[in-house]
Parts: sequence; structure tokens; C-alpha cells
Amino acid sequence: MMLVKVSLSFMVVFSAVISYLLAPKVVDFDVKMIVLLFIGGFLVTGSANAINQVVEKDTDAMMKRTAKRPVASGRMSVTEGWIFAIVTGALGVLMLGYFFNLLSALLAALSLFLYSFIYTPLKKVNSISVLVGAIPGSLPCLIGWAAGNDTLSAGGWALFAIQFFWQFPHFWAIAWIAHKDYTAAGFRLLPSVEGPTKYSAIQAIIYSLLLIPVGVIPYLIGMSSIISLVIVFFMNLFMVWQSVRLYREMEVKAARRLMFSSYIYLPVVLLALLADKISV
Repeated sequence: MMLVKVSLSFMVVFSAVISYLLAPKVVDFDVKMIVLLFIGGFLVTGSANAINQVVEKDTDAMMKRTAKRPVASGRMSVTEGWIFAIVTGALGVLMLGYFFNLLSALLAALSLFLYSFIYTPLKKVNSISVLVGAIPGSLPCLIGWAAGNDTLSAGGWALFAIQFFWQFPHFWAIAWIAHKDYTAAGFRLLPSVEGPTKYSAIQAIIYSLLLIPVGVIPYLIGMSSIISLVIVFFMNLFMVWQSVRLYREMEVKAARRLMFSSYIYLPVVLLALLADKISV
């Protein structure tokens, strides 16, 4: 459970499942297909998290927050971690390809590769890693959409965009809270080299503001109606306000508030879109 980061993996797969259900070709709530998508997506995500812990075992051991992870603590060997990651990753991709389509399987493989072998090592090089990491972090929306629609279209890209821009204030809030640990381990994740500064808070505000026009896209393309538009709009204002409060207060407490607000934001927005889905 610690190796696959269950709570994080669940949230990632949740966005894939909701995106699948939002796809126009999905008109019935097929429990079997939802469970298969969840399992396949969970295996791929768990594989990525396992690789992340194998690669970062030394730095994980340096941080109090991550020192008890199985590979970092020595309870699991590097070889065992790699075997687990390869088996789960391959099985998850094969499940998506077999039960859904090749496109969703290829997107899952791409997401796994980008997260494990591009984003993970880049975290020690430059804060641009957050931008790079936002791509595999948003691909679950496209994976779910492709699984349900057999193609990539405007709706899938709209969901991708929402999750893409959401990740910046979300992740920077986490990096703000754990800045000392991250810095000691050599990670460069905040947009300012000086750490938690006004510049970092402004960046969170900017990306939260970008969520406002992006949140209108599902309504404009006919994915959902005015009800979800209003809900998404107010949730976007909520994110902007929490980012502004971080700028004004410049405290860990405010960063933690932004982090928990972002956890609330994503399920509310996705479920609102699903509840308000327009069948075409």
C-alpha cells in the first residue's frame, strides 16, 4: 500500500474513471467496465509510484515524511521494487489495451514513462519539473476519455486542461509546506529559487486564474450545461481566493489551506460535470 501510494493512486484513477463516464459514447453505467478501468489504471499508477520510490530511495530516506517508505527504509529491496513496478505496469497497460483500446493503452504507457523517467529525475534539476510532471498528471483524463470514446476529441482535452492547470497551485502548496525537507534532499520544486516567496504565491494565483476560462470550455463544447458551469466557476473562484490568501499571509498554514482546497476542488468539478453531462 505504501509503495503504490494508495490515496494518490485512487485520486488519479478517479479522474480517469470520471473522464471515461463523460465520454459521449458511454451511455450506460457499466460496472464491469468501470471496475476494469479502475484496476488497469490503478496498476499503471501504482507502477509509476513504485518506480518513483525506487529511483528516489536515497532522498526519501533523508526526509522525515518519506523515510518510512518500503524501499527507502530497506524493508523492500530495489530489485523487489523494480519487479513489482514492471509487472504491475505491464499488466495495467495490457488490461487497457485488451478491454478498451490501443489508444488508451498507449497513453497509459506514455504517462508511466513521462512520470517515472522524465519528471522524477528532473525534480532535482529545475522547477520546470512541475510543468513536465503536470502532463502525466493530466493524462489520466485523456486515458479515460480515450477508453470510452475510442478517440481524442475536444471533451477529453478540456478535462486534460482543467487537471493540468489545477496541478500548479496544488503542487506548489505541497512544496511550500515541505520546502525544508525537499531542499535538504536536493529537490527544486517551487518556481522561486529562494523558496516560499511572494513570487511563488503569485504563480499559484496566475494558474488558479487560468482555471476560470478553462472551466468554461465544457459548457462551450456542449459537454455539460449551465448548472455545472456555475459550480465550476465558483470552485475556480474558490481556488483563486485561497491562492490570494497565501500571497497575503505567506504562511505554511495558508499553504496547507490551499492544498486541502485543491483536494476538494477536483472531485467537486469532475462530479459536477458528470452529473450535468449532456448526452449527444
